[in-house]
Amino acid sequence: MSSNIQAQAGLPVFDHDFVQHLHTRNAQLRSTTPVQRMVTHQGMEVWVITRYDDARAALADHRLGKNAIRTQEVVNAKLPPDADHGEFATELAVHMLNMDIPDHTRLRKLVVKAFTARRVESMRPHIEQISAALLDAIPDKSDVNLLDAFAFPLPTQVISEMLGVDESRRDDFRAWTNTILDASDEQALQHAVQSASAYMVELIATKRREPADDLITALIEARDDEDRLSEQELIATVFLLLVAGHETTVNLIGNGVLALLRNPEQWAALVADPGLVPDAVEEMLRFDGPVIHGTLRHTIEPVEYGGVEIPAGEIVWVGLSAGSNDPERFAEPDRFDITRDARGHLAFGHGIHFCLGAQLARLEAQIALRQLVERFPNLRAVGSLDDVQWRFSSLIHGLQELRVCLAEG
Repeated sequence: MSSNIQAQAGLPVFDHDFVQHLHTRNAQLRSTTPVQRMVTHQGMEVWVITRYDDARAALADHRLGKNAIRTQEVVNAKLPPDADHGEFATELAVHMLNMDIPDHTRLRKLVVKAFTARRVESMRPHIEQISAALLDAIPDKSDVNLLDAFAFPLPTQVISEMLGVDESRRDDFRAWTNTILDASDEQALQHAVQSASAYMVELIATKRREPADDLITALIEARDDEDRLSEQELIATVFLLLVAGHETTVNLIGNGVLALLRNPEQWAALVADPGLVPDAVEEMLRFDGPVIHGTLRHTIEPVEYGGVEIPAGEIVWVGLSAGSNDPERFAEPDRFDITRDARGHLAFGHGIHFCLGAQLARLEAQIALRQLVERFPNLRAVGSLDDVQWRFSSLIHGLQELRVCLAEG
């Protein structure tokens, strides 16, 4: 299908091959034009912003709308007639990430208190306990998929406990999330959306009957100047927090460990000085961050970036990964260097939609990396690192698996 789309449109296609060679393809786009018209695997034309300064500006540009309903209308108008037009369930889409001011401000104020720097830092001892327990469960010198054994369960347990999600449903939620973010199988996508939505309704109903000391109960009871979350907003917000609360960190850990394994001198430096962990996490975010593009935006009016005008009524992808690897902002961006100053990367976005859970993701990744380094200094890959496969998604940048041997020192 991709070759047919490319032949018809004469444009590059965002397909599985693009994802497998993400940085090479992004570099080609960035060196060619600041804004690249591209075709998705569904045949929809989008505009991709590829350079750091433009991407950072676009993330804070109110002319790029984030209204979920209007964005869906633009998507439907852009999809070819024979493409699947399945809409993302309204119950799951009406959250702060898909809202403009003032609705975005209202919703974010109701959630932000749970993610303050002080609140997150207070969670450090418990996250350290969770991380250590997960590593305790992995036998020494065993061949494991690091994502399944460690990178997924760590942030998933943390956010599930914060929200009050039953442990027995966490694997279900992972499966739904993977299907929704892949979005290549329309039937599977709709089933996952329906299942996730039904579970959100069930979970919220349970919290209303049995209030607890968790974030969902707090959101149900939230009041702010006599304002509150509507039922749809509540369902969508819980879904967003569950997805964003684990996906970012899972892939930050997985992608980062892969980069370290591919650069053994950097792993050795961490083993010698675990104090480098915070800087290493920032470089992991810059070098191979967990998000490829910001979530969908649409042009409310014509906009111009790098001398390229994007007309009104177009879908825009802001290249977070492309921008964070722009040589005009970060010298030798293809060189993974945990001692570089990686501040200013776009892994968590910028502007009013800057990732609410950035501090939590950083803390989880720092704890995970420090414990891996201190406990398993001889960690090594199982098999060739050239054979790793990336998940197909226009949003999430993550590995399908990462097989390693955890050998204690």
